[in-house]
Amino acid sequence: MSIKSKIATLAIAAVVVTGSFAAANAGPKFNPVVGAVVGTAIVAGTIAAATQPSYGYGYAPRRCYWKPQYNVFGQFVGNVRVCPVYY
Repeated sequence: MSIKSKIATLAIAAVVVTGSFAAANAGPKFNPVVGAVVGTAIVAGTIAAATQPSYGYGYAPRRCYWKPQYNVFGQFVGNVRVCPVYY
């Protein structure tokens, strides 16, 4: 998850939590327990979305190394970094 999406998710969660607290304090029309539950669900979803995935779920570890590169005449041109993904 990039930093921009984390900031956007946090901003949306902050707006929803603030709205739920405002609705809870608005009067007898709104139930404060519902506002607290919705706010808790939004915050928990934000925390779950912001955590980094482990290697066992979709992202394999990479082991990069340098491999020699040759042209069509067999002459050494340079090295290239190779990062294969092991599943």
